[in-house]
Amino acid sequence: MQSGTRLAAVDLGSNSFRLEIARLELGQLQRMEYHKETVRQGAGLDADRCLSPDAMQRGWNCLARFAERLAGFAPHQVRAVATQTLREARNREEFLTVAQQILGFPIDVIAGREEARLIYQGVAHLLPQSDERRLVIDIGGRSTEMIIGEGYTAKAMESYRVGSVAWSMRHFPDGVLSAKHFDHAEIAAKAVLDEALHTHHRSLWDTAYGSSGTVGAVAGTLFLAGQAPAEGVITREGLDWLRDRLIKTRRADAIRLDGIKEERRPVIAGGLAVLRGIFDLLGIDSMQHAHGALRHGALFDMLDREQQETDVRSSSVERLAAKFNADAQQAERVAQTAQHLLKQLLPTLKPAKLAVLKRELAWTARLHEIGARIAHADYHKHGAYILDNADVPGFAMHELHKLSQLVLGHRGKLRKLEARFDDRLFMAQLAALRLAVLLCHARQAPAYEAVKATTDAEPQHGFTVTVPPGWAKAWPQSAHLLREEVVAWQRTPWGLKVHGLDD
Repeated sequence: MQSGTRLAAVDLGSNSFRLEIARLELGQLQRMEYHKETVRQGAGLDADRCLSPDAMQRGWNCLARFAERLAGFAPHQVRAVATQTLREARNREEFLTVAQQILGFPIDVIAGREEARLIYQGVAHLLPQSDERRLVIDIGGRSTEMIIGEGYTAKAMESYRVGSVAWSMRHFPDGVLSAKHFDHAEIAAKAVLDEALHTHHRSLWDTAYGSSGTVGAVAGTLFLAGQAPAEGVITREGLDWLRDRLIKTRRADAIRLDGIKEERRPVIAGGLAVLRGIFDLLGIDSMQHAHGALRHGALFDMLDREQQETDVRSSSVERLAAKFNADAQQAERVAQTAQHLLKQLLPTLKPAKLAVLKRELAWTARLHEIGARIAHADYHKHGAYILDNADVPGFAMHELHKLSQLVLGHRGKLRKLEARFDDRLFMAQLAALRLAVLLCHARQAPAYEAVKATTDAEPQHGFTVTVPPGWAKAWPQSAHLLREEVVAWQRTPWGLKVHGLDD
């Protein structure tokens, strides 16, 4: 990516939406603009985990203002990520459909551990380089992420359903602040976070850092009140002092402390209770506020995605394939064949877009047999299930779902993918993958250069495969499978024709 390129990250958090715009200068990201709006979307989830119309409208209004700042940005310059509230919301597609139209860019709903990974990337890139083992805590509106890492590498990542908005609503009803409410909130937080005693034990890290809203507000308040040994440092004594001050205030709307802004007052008690619980649980004596956050991690991740060697998704795919003992040589044969055919099926597609689709095909080829480790029968279904339910670093949830759909569809009937039939690019990927698996059925390198594939001209929906004279006689099993594939595609709006099998 060229120096001078502008990049933007949008963080759709449970409490606030944030927009960070930076310029790439000599390999470093320099902030140009930062915008934050308190949307408190997490408070708009009802008992059935559906976003209220008001909560959706608040989010859309904010994104409309962000869209004005993003005018002129190309798709590859913007990454928008959504976190716990939209992970939970049963009607998230209703919100996202409108939100993406308003913003003008795709919005990736990311899994909890992927959120944790990006948070660590943001924090690590804004801290001085060090060999220390870092514990990073991020208390969001409806989730809390805990990460242990060294340098730029996150080694232990977890996400828990406990946050400032959720805990304030649940344990401080009507904004009433009391010692009893704090005790209950802290005990409840530790009950959820107990697992961290094993994964984030005190012996596994050297220094504790806190990221984002709750930690930033607490750190700022303690420093301004003279209750911190240095700016940005949070101690147990400081947390005790702040709890006492809030209890004396009695109500959240009556809080008047420098460092706690008006929009933070309704959720500070829940966030403080969670933070105190973490201090107790992990034996933290002091924590340093870190300026890096999820949005910064998303920016640096965009840079890493530019090259396959630095794209964490590629290494994640390799680890997952190795975990399930997938045949790497067969995967490479299928990948090369599928990519060759896809280029033929989409000859006018822009090279950058074609490269993205080919990379997705390569990942799918590497993973298409992972389900066989569970059972060979219906292994494509097992593989799709794994991808839809696994935490795979680097991938948004919709990206993994697309790979799962390709794995599911690489063999068997096609009607199971009916919802995708209107997606021309997906169907081309699917056709290339199915043909590649077919041609590589003997687990040997096929003579795929002789096979020609084209996409039928609009308004027709379909694909045509042409083989040279004598091909069917030289490869009788492949010819038989091609005839069966023609039948499979007859049950879709697309269709497949094969020329040359009777020569």
